[in-house]
Amino acid sequence: MAERDGLEATWNRLANVRLVAGLAVIAFGAWGLWGRNMLGWWLALAALVAFIALATAHNRIGRRRDTAALAVLINDDGIARVARDWDALPPRWEAVVPPDHAFAGDLDLFGRASLSCLLGTVSTGMGWERLRGWLMDPADPETVLARQARVGDLAPRLDWRQQFERLGRASARDGKQTDPEPFLAWAEGEPWLAKRRWLLALAWIGPVMLVLLAAGQAVGLVSAPLWPLALVFNLVVAGVLGREAGAIAGEVGQQARALSGYAGQLALVDEIDHGIAGHGDRAGELAKMARLAGMPLPAGSPAGALVTAVTCWDVHVLAAMERWQARHGQDVRGWFGDLAETDAISGLAALTFDNPSWPFPLYGGEQAAFTSRSLGHPLLQDDARKTNDVTVGPAGSFLLVTGSNMSGKSTLLRSIGINAVLAGAGGPVCAASLAMPPVNLWTSVRVQDSLERGVSFFMAELQRLKLVVDAADRARADGGAPVLYLLDEILQGTNTAERQIAARRIIRHLVETGAIGAVSTHDLALGDEPELAAAAVPVHFRDEVRDDPDGMEMRFDRILRPGIATTTNALRLMELIGLKVD
Repeated sequence: MAERDGLEATWNRLANVRLVAGLAVIAFGAWGLWGRNMLGWWLALAALVAFIALATAHNRIGRRRDTAALAVLINDDGIARVARDWDALPPRWEAVVPPDHAFAGDLDLFGRASLSCLLGTVSTGMGWERLRGWLMDPADPETVLARQARVGDLAPRLDWRQQFERLGRASARDGKQTDPEPFLAWAEGEPWLAKRRWLLALAWIGPVMLVLLAAGQAVGLVSAPLWPLALVFNLVVAGVLGREAGAIAGEVGQQARALSGYAGQLALVDEIDHGIAGHGDRAGELAKMARLAGMPLPAGSPAGALVTAVTCWDVHVLAAMERWQARHGQDVRGWFGDLAETDAISGLAALTFDNPSWPFPLYGGEQAAFTSRSLGHPLLQDDARKTNDVTVGPAGSFLLVTGSNMSGKSTLLRSIGINAVLAGAGGPVCAASLAMPPVNLWTSVRVQDSLERGVSFFMAELQRLKLVVDAADRARADGGAPVLYLLDEILQGTNTAERQIAARRIIRHLVETGAIGAVSTHDLALGDEPELAAAAVPVHFRDEVRDDPDGMEMRFDRILRPGIATTTNALRLMELIGLKVD
């Protein structure tokens, strides 16, 4: 922060001195012009040299200042992540989640105060898309093990990760990441000039003619001033025949800032991977393309028109771009894929670094159940998080979670789910230890009705449960990964008698398919049916109500205990908030 503030002060001072130098150029130039004084011209020239030197230094200090400011922002974000200060961590990335996705909507993976905010060091759009895919679609055990190794390697490299993030965030334009897909489409497409060699030849002929005619007149070989004809010729070649070339070069040029950042990030990737066999200096080659992308002239500028008239500039720039395209166009998507992979890994590595007590889970192997010690919810602050030993499974059983309102049942289910997501993505988990098999996670926690679709709350619940049951049936039929289901207070939208019958049928069917899962409920009799009683593993949360002189106080220790809950608190909660109804 001190470096940023010092650079800001220097930048402001240079801006003032630069302004004085600019005014001096004008003043001395006017003195030399109207006063016909050679001293004025010499002073104007000296002021111009000083102005150029100051402008160069000013721009250099400005870049250093921006880099330092971004470093401060990155550190502030890291502090906010550790503190779970969600107001200081607005979502940096958007994620469109299908309403019927298996679990994303129920587990706070995206949006405000979400897992994606904890993974906010991801610095490129393509890296975010890669990580989003990992969170929404768990990997196989071999892939998870490989990711864990890379995450573990990057986690202690704080300086490397922050430099990588800074380069990615600095490549954004107006705070928005540039979509690389148009550049990739151009790189993999057909070169435009390849079928128009005549245009490139004309773009060489015109400038050569201009130089020869101007030199010929200067030495007296050409009596008439014919060189303006060459200017017109160049304008026709570049501005009319080559207008499309300028448009293509300008479109690629919009990626210049992003490509420069990607090149820096790719250099860091190759640094830790000690180069990738067969790729050569891909970071250097991408940096060359970034420089070429910065060369097209601004459309409509007088200076650009003058340069075009002299050189046919954009045609030559596109020719250089297409020579690069011919050499590397088919490779660059793979380069970006490696970059996206490392960016996603870096996000998981930052989560590991920020939470050093979180281990990597044992994923796959001979595991038949989700078995954890001191499992907690990763989105809660350390001093607010309660942890419990939790086991879900093996097949043929289900965890029956009971307890009063606000006791922690829904949080427990979400803790199981979000840690299963982290495990399947290759990240650390919020627990002392976790072992689990690959699972097909499905949840029914946050069901909503839909006025637009004409769906009642009860029908929405049924539709969601149908998806869970169908997934379990497919897993049994295909022999794939078993379903891990998390059902929170299912079938609330109907009467008690029918809810009990329907819930028992659904749970019994899920148990028969070999799925494993946890069900939270207020229905203390849910496990009484003989078939369910044999499969149910009952656990509960307890609350304590105290009648103090100042009024009633309710406390929750959120410690998971074996057995069915023995207390309820709905009527006491009514009294606690002052809703006294006889």
